[in-house]
Amino acid sequence: MFALVDCNNFYVSCERVFNPSLNGRPVVVLSNNDGCIIARSNEAKALGIAMGTPEFRCRKLLKQNNVAVFSSNYPLYGDMSSRVMLTLAEFTPAIEVYSIDESFLDLSGFNRFDLKDYCQDIRKTAGRFTGIPVSIGIGPTKTLAKIANRFAKKYSGFEGVCILQKKEDIRKALEQTAVGDIWGIGRQWSRLLQVGRILSAEQFASTSPVWVRRHLHVTGARIQAELNGHSCLPLEEVRPAKQSICTSRSFGRSVNSEPELEQAVATFSGRCARKLRKEGLCASLITVFAGTSPFDPAAQRYWGSRTAALTVPSQDSITLGKAARAVLASVYQPDYGYRKAGVMVSGMVPADQAGGKELSLFDEQDTLQDDKTRKLMKAMDALNEQYGQGTVYLASENADAWKPHQEWLSPCYTTRWSDIIEVNA
Repeated sequence: MFALVDCNNFYVSCERVFNPSLNGRPVVVLSNNDGCIIARSNEAKALGIAMGTPEFRCRKLLKQNNVAVFSSNYPLYGDMSSRVMLTLAEFTPAIEVYSIDESFLDLSGFNRFDLKDYCQDIRKTAGRFTGIPVSIGIGPTKTLAKIANRFAKKYSGFEGVCILQKKEDIRKALEQTAVGDIWGIGRQWSRLLQVGRILSAEQFASTSPVWVRRHLHVTGARIQAELNGHSCLPLEEVRPAKQSICTSRSFGRSVNSEPELEQAVATFSGRCARKLRKEGLCASLITVFAGTSPFDPAAQRYWGSRTAALTVPSQDSITLGKAARAVLASVYQPDYGYRKAGVMVSGMVPADQAGGKELSLFDEQDTLQDDKTRKLMKAMDALNEQYGQGTVYLASENADAWKPHQEWLSPCYTTRWSDIIEVNA
C-alpha cells in the first residue's frame, strides 16, 4: 500500500503558520516578480480566483474582498517542506519526496495497524510539529493513492484521510474522477481520450489494453495497470540525477540593451554552474532564451532560443558564462523590450566522467588551467557557503540587479536570524 501525503494549500499554509491572523481570510501567493497567482486559500478559491490569473487582472477583486497578497518566499517554503518531510519519515521506513509539498510513503507490512487511525496520527503529528495541514490518500498503487488524496482534500467527510482498498470503493472513485484528472494524463492525451468518449478514470481503466498501448504507448499502459490495482511505479527513495537545470527570470522592467541582457544571462549561467557543482554534474549543452512580454502588441513580440554544444562538458562558471554570452549574441535582436531571459544546461554527465583531462592529455597548459579553475570554483563555493550566496561572484554577474520584484514578501522566519519572531514573556 502507498500513501500520498499532500500539504494543503502549501504556500498559503506556510504564511499562516507565522501569521495566525490570516486564518479564515482569503490569501493568495504570487509567482516570481509578483506576476500570477500560484497558490490560493480555500477562501480565495471560493471567490472564483483561478490558478494562474495575472495579479493585475484581478487587483480590484482582491482589494474589494480584503484578500491578503504575498510574494513567493521560497527560502521559507523550502525550509518548511524539509521539516514536514523529516516528520513524515518518522512514520515509515521508505519515503519518496515527490515535490515540495508531496511525498509517497511505503505502507507495506502495516496491515496490523488500522490505516485510517495511523494516518490520522500522521496528520496530527505533522500539524503539531510544523503547523502545516496535510491530506492523505492511500491505495495499492501510487496512481490510486493520488486519486484517494484528491478525495481526501475535496470531501470533508473523509476527515483528511481517504483509503481506496476495496474493489467497490476503487470503482466508485474512478467513476467520479474525470480522465483529465488522472495522474500522468496530460492535456493532449486527455483530448484524445475525450474524442474517443473515454471521459472517466473508470472508463479508461476498462478500455482495451491493446488500444491504450497503441495510442498512449508504454506510459499510458502503466497508468491503466495502476488504475486496475497493478503496481508499476515503485517508490523512488533516491532522487534520479537531473537531466537539465534551468535558471530564468521575468524582469520587473523592460531590458532594451544587449549589455544589460548579457549581464542577466551571465548571472543565470553562474547560478546554473553552482547547481551543477552541487549535483556533482557537468553539462555538455547550453541553451539561452530571451523574449518580450506575451502581453505586448503582436508587432512588438519576440522570442528567441538557441542551443550550443560545449567542447568539453563543464561545471565551471567562467566557461559556461562565456558560452552563454556567445549564444546570446545569436539570440539578441535590437529594438525589442525584453521581459524574460534564461539559461538551461543539459546533456549531463557525472563530473568524474566529464573527460576534460583526457581531451587535454597532450596540452599540459590546458590541464594546469583546468586544475586552477576547479580550485577557484571550490574556493568560491566554500566562501558562499560560509558567508551566504552572493558573497563572491564573477565580475560579469550582478545577482542583486536581477532579483525578482517582491513587493509583498514576508520575512524568512526560519532561515534568517534577523527575521526570527521574538516572543516577549
